[in-house]
Amino acid sequence: MEHVDVLIVGAGLSGIGAAWHLQDRCPGTSYAIWEARDAIGGTWDLFRYPGIRSDSDMFTLGYRFKPWLEKRAIADGASILRYVRETARENGIDRNIRFGHKVVAAHWNAADAVWEVEAETPQGRVTIRAGFVLMCSGYYSYDEGHRPEWPGEADFEGRLVHPQFWPADLDYTGKRVVVIGSGATAVTLVPEMAKAAAHVTMLQRSPTWVLSMPAEDKFANLTRRTLGAKLSYFLTRWRKVGLQMLFYRMTRKRPEKVKEHLLGMTRAALGPDYDVETHFTPRYNPWDQRLCLIPDEDLFASLRDGRASVATDTIERFEADGIRLASGAKLDADIVVTATGLKLNVLGDVAFDRDGVPVDLGKALIYKGMMVGNVPNLAFVFGYTNASWTLKADLTSEYVCRLINHMKSRGLRVATPRPQPGITEEPFLDFSSGYVQRALDKLPKQGNVKPWKLYQNYALDLVTLRYGKLEDGTMEFSGVGFVKEAA
Repeated sequence: MEHVDVLIVGAGLSGIGAAWHLQDRCPGTSYAIWEARDAIGGTWDLFRYPGIRSDSDMFTLGYRFKPWLEKRAIADGASILRYVRETARENGIDRNIRFGHKVVAAHWNAADAVWEVEAETPQGRVTIRAGFVLMCSGYYSYDEGHRPEWPGEADFEGRLVHPQFWPADLDYTGKRVVVIGSGATAVTLVPEMAKAAAHVTMLQRSPTWVLSMPAEDKFANLTRRTLGAKLSYFLTRWRKVGLQMLFYRMTRKRPEKVKEHLLGMTRAALGPDYDVETHFTPRYNPWDQRLCLIPDEDLFASLRDGRASVATDTIERFEADGIRLASGAKLDADIVVTATGLKLNVLGDVAFDRDGVPVDLGKALIYKGMMVGNVPNLAFVFGYTNASWTLKADLTSEYVCRLINHMKSRGLRVATPRPQPGITEEPFLDFSSGYVQRALDKLPKQGNVKPWKLYQNYALDLVTLRYGKLEDGTMEFSGVGFVKEAA
C-alpha cells in the first residue's frame, strides 16, 4: 500500500497553498493531493455563473507568498483560477495531484500510527497510508446546493437554475430574470445579468448589508510601481488586514454607528427617492452575517438605470410565467435563478474513525480552529467569517508544518489535542447566516477558553499559530504504537 507523510485533501485555493508550505517548510516530506474533481481550483473552477468574482480583496484572499499583480483588487473568477493554477504549476505542485479521487473514509491505525484513507475513483476504491491528513476540502457540498422548494414549481414554463450548477447553454439575452436571494451570489448575478437581460429582479425575503468598494486599490497600484511587487504586496496586505480588523471591531463595539454609515453610503448611491428602509436595511447588525461586497457600486448602478430592481417579499407560488408573491404582486419571469445558498458540510463528509470507533464530528471540540479534539494527526482549513479565507488557510498550513517538523525532530509520530475537563461548549460559528444555522447540529464545537476558543482575529492567530508553543499542555505527543485513550 502506498505511503506518504502527508495527504492533502482538495486541490483548491487552500490545498495548493498547503502544498507550497509543505515544500517550503518541510523539505523531504512526501505528500500527495487527492482531488475529487478533474481540475485544480476548487470553488473557482466549480462556479461558472455570470460575474463570478471574489467577495474579498485579493491582497488578503491571495497567498502570503505570492503577490497579486493584477490591477483589480476585487477579481473575477477566471483571474483567481489562473492565479491558483499558476501557483501549482510554478512550484511543481501539480505533479503531486491525483484527480478523480473522492475521499470517503479515513481510518486511524493506532498500532502503526497512520491514517488509512479511502477514495472512490473511476477505477474503483483505492487506499493510501498517510502519517498526517490535512483537509482542504472547503466548507460546502460540491454535489448539492441549498435549494428550497415552492408551491407550483411544476407549473413554471421557464428555466429554473441554481448558480452552483450553471448550464453552459443558458442564454438570458432579452429575457426577464428573477434572482431569488440577497447574498453574495445574488448581488454578483444581478448587475452582471442586467447587462444583457430585459430586466432582472432580486427577490429577497429580507435585506442583507451591502458595502461598495473600489474594484481597484489605488494604494496597491501606486506602491507596486514605486516600491516593487513584493514590498507593495506586503504593505497592501497588512493595510487591508488592519482596516478589516478595525471595521469589524467597530461593528462589534458601535453597531448603530456602523449601520448609520452603511445606510448613508447606500442612500448616497441610490438617491433620496429610493426605499432604502425596505430593501437595504437588515434586521441584524453588520457582521452577524457576512457583508456583501460590491465593486464600484455595480449593483446600485443597475438599480439606478432601471435595468434591475429589488422586491422584498415572500413567495406564495410559482405560476406559468413567473412568481406570485405573498403581497399579491406578480414578478414576470422567463428564467428564475435560485441563489438560495450553500449546503454546508463538515470535513468533506468523510467518515473518520479511530481503530474502528467512529468520530462524531458534531460532538467534537476544535483545537485552535483547525484540529479535532482526541483525534490524532488530523487538521483542517476553515477560513475567517469576518475576513479573507486565505489569511487563516496560510496560518493553518504554517502551524501544521511546525507540528510535523517538531515531531520529526523528537522522533515522534503522533500529535493529539486533548480537551481539558470543564470546558464549556459553544457553537463553532457565531453566525446567523442560513447556511450556518441549518448545519449547527453537524458542526463541531468550540470551547470557552483557549486553545479551544475561536477568535476570528488574524493578528491574534498569527502570534498563536506562528510563534506559540507547540507543547502547550494540551497537545499530547507520542511515538509509534502509543496513543493514549481519552478518559
